[in-house]
Amino acid sequence: MTKSFEEFDVYKKGIVLAKLIFELLNTKIFEKEFGFKDQIKRAVISITNNIAEGSEYNNNKQLIRYLKISKGSCAEVRSMLILSRELGFCSQTEIEESYKISIEISQNLSNFIKYLSTKIKD
Repeated sequence: MTKSFEEFDVYKKGIVLAKLIFELLNTKIFEKEFGFKDQIKRAVISITNNIAEGSEYNNNKQLIRYLKISKGSCAEVRSMLILSRELGFCSQTEIEESYKISIEISQNLSNFIKYLSTKIKD
């Protein structure tokens, strides 16, 4: 890998998603939901952190491993967004953009993994 993780579009989208999640959680209704807030924050931060960590190994197999972890964290964020809506913490409208971006990130990660898999020499 010659690119720095900061240059990856999927990393940049992860930063956008993190900002949206932190903004969503900065409302009065989430004020006392410490465990819920902590879990979704850790999941959204994990998306970008795993992309960054995996890229530092300069090894496609290792990067793929970390991208898969990132993809799992992305699904966790999506699940928590659904839960926040179902528990009445926020509306569909309030989570819509975050939900949409999380799907895009997941698709981007899948495509990145597929691409890198073709570059691995046995």
